[in-house]
Order: sequence, then C-alpha cells, then structure tokens
Amino acid sequence: MKNNAIVKNYVFFLTEDIPKPQAHIIVGTNAANGAANLGYSSVLVYPRKGLAAFNPIHLAIPYQPRKAPEALIKYYNIQQKLKVAPLPMPWPIDYIKTKITDSNTIATKYYFPFHILSTTKLVHAWNWNFIKAAIKNGVPAIYEHHHYEDKQFEPEIVNHPLFQVSATVTDTVREHMIQHGMPPEKVITVHNGYNSSFLIRQPEKAAEWRKKLLKNKDSHLVIYAGALRKFKGIDILVDVAALMPNIQIACAGGDEKEVAHYQQLAKEKQINNITFIGYLLHKDLPSLLQAADILVHPHCSGEAATFTSPLKLFDYLTSGNPVVATEIPSLMEFKNTNAIAAWCEPDNPSKFAEAIAQVLKTHPRKAEGYQDIINFVKQFSWENRAAKILSYVDESLRPPLIA
Repeated sequence: MKNNAIVKNYVFFLTEDIPKPQAHIIVGTNAANGAANLGYSSVLVYPRKGLAAFNPIHLAIPYQPRKAPEALIKYYNIQQKLKVAPLPMPWPIDYIKTKITDSNTIATKYYFPFHILSTTKLVHAWNWNFIKAAIKNGVPAIYEHHHYEDKQFEPEIVNHPLFQVSATVTDTVREHMIQHGMPPEKVITVHNGYNSSFLIRQPEKAAEWRKKLLKNKDSHLVIYAGALRKFKGIDILVDVAALMPNIQIACAGGDEKEVAHYQQLAKEKQINNITFIGYLLHKDLPSLLQAADILVHPHCSGEAATFTSPLKLFDYLTSGNPVVATEIPSLMEFKNTNAIAAWCEPDNPSKFAEAIAQVLKTHPRKAEGYQDIINFVKQFSWENRAAKILSYVDESLRPPLIA
C-alpha cells in the first residue's frame, strides 16, 4: 500500500537539458515556477548530460530535488521557491540512437517508477510518454500540448480517471486534439503567462537602452523580442525600417547564425536603422521592453499563426508600452480589448509601417507605461494560469500547499 504521507511533490517534466532559450523550455520552466510561487512543492525534472551526468553519487541516487541553482534563476529570471531534479543521462544515452538508449525511455521506464514515483503527488508534462508512465504507475497527470500532431491519443489513457486534464493555448489546437481522440471535457484552452518580475519598473536601465540604441535622440525606438524567423515577421521589420528611416528598430533574440543572417540582409538592402541585439537573458528583457516607444508583433500568416501562443505579447504588455500587431487567428480574441494599440493585416510592410506611424501619434511615450495596459495583463500571470489548470484537477488529487 502506498504511503500517502510522503507523496507530496508536483512534478514537471522536460525532455531537454536546461538552461536553453527555446520557447517550449521557457514555458515549461515558468509553468513550474508559477506553481511553486502558489505554494506547491514543485519540482522541475529534466535530463542532465555531459560530464556532470557521470557523478557517481548522482548515479546512485539519481532523483534529488534541490533548490534551483543561481545560474538557472538568472537565466529565466525565476523566483527562489522552485526545486529542480536533473536526472543523470551519461553516455551512451542519446548518443547511440536506439529506443533503449533514449533519454525519454530511461526517464519513463527507469527513473520514474523506481526513483520519482514514491514522492510524487501529481505529474505535469509536455511529453506524452511521461504522461502514460504516470497513469500506468497510479499517479494523476496533467498533459500540455501546444502544436498540431497527427497521432491518436490512446483511449485507455485519456479516459482513465487519473488523466485529469490536458491544457493547450489556442482553440484551434484544442479542436485538433478532440479530432484525434481527446475527450472534449478533458481539454482546456489556457494562455501561457508572463513572469511576475517583468512588472518591476526599471527606469534607469530602460534609459540606458535608449541611449545605447537610439542613434538619433529625436527618433523613436521600436522593439521586437522573440525568435528571429521569417514566419515571425522579421523580414517584414527589415522592410519597415527601409520605409521609416526616422525610427530605430531593435530586435532581441535569435542565435548567432540567425543574427548574422539578418545583419547581412539589412546590409545588402542598405538599411542602417535596424539593430539585431542577439539573445538576452530574461533578467535583461523587461528593461529593454520598457525602453520602447512601441513594441511590435509582426507575425506572418500561415499555419503557425493559428497556434502561436501570445507568450511574447504578455511580456510586451507588462511594460505598459503600446503594441502594434498583425491580425493572426491566435490573437483575435484581443481585438476588442485595449491590449493592442493598432492592428494591421499580416505580410504587408507598408500597412505595418502605417500602423506604427499611427501609434506614434496616438500614444506618446510614457516612461512609466500606460497603466490600463499593465492592469489588463495582470490576469495572465503564470501563477493565475497554474491555479486555473489545477482547478480542473480533483481536489483529492492535488498536491498539498506547503507555503
């Protein structure tokens, strides 16, 4: 018989070593952090590779929840309550490509039943195999699924009483999941959130960003933060810069290769008023967003536009600065709110430039931001998101609050 006295942790599972800048890892880390901030004993579990995975103590006792290291806290700008448990995955795991040397297999077939199970109250994962491992071992589970995937969900899992709820971020993905076997009553649409630290005003650092990025002190600063991909609208911004020589555009994000590609593109087009900053740690992002006159969300049309989460949008709104966005399906629910200062059709640099010019007239820069924008975004914190998802979990199956 299971000893319920020691079953207490709310376990979140990621399939990749951290820290990394990918959006899905940022989402998973912040989801776990939000639950921890609510007072749950939340543990973020992920594979640990490289030399650290050969530590004999860690191999003997592989599951050791501990305080998140300072480097992780700084990288994602999270708070202090979240615990982490890196699972050692030494060579040949993931180096030799077979099922038995796959880190997900090791995590679900070995680490979970023999090391994690005894102290776990609830599992929350983006990995379907980890969800199945939880259900088969008698642990209630929450599944996150944010993209289209042509696979059928196993009826014996989704209809199991321990399968509590599945969360996705757009109604289009929700409908897709239902078409592939997910019971409608077990899948909810709930947005990703923003990190509460983004609400802290940083006027001095914002002023430093403006001094650094504005080549002409009389021009306006337009900021983009996110992935440097064509479908995200970066090519559109390059063309907007050409159409609006009196503004300065700065783009944060992307790896070295992506930054170099867009720097070369701007050079070839002889455009001098767009800057590519590269990847920023999350602790540096709030001050950059607060430095802007306008924040831009130039996402292109296409399939990705139907499931893109407003994660970036919520980060933007915490700054209180006006946002110009394209009319893509995943943002349309905000059309009749004050969240977006101006909308325009996607894939059209001229229309986007016109929208920026319009907002420069209607929304003069406020160093403290527009309070109505800040008030609007407060409902979308990671903590509120965690509470909403847990409200769909049977009360007897929820992890206990410890603080």
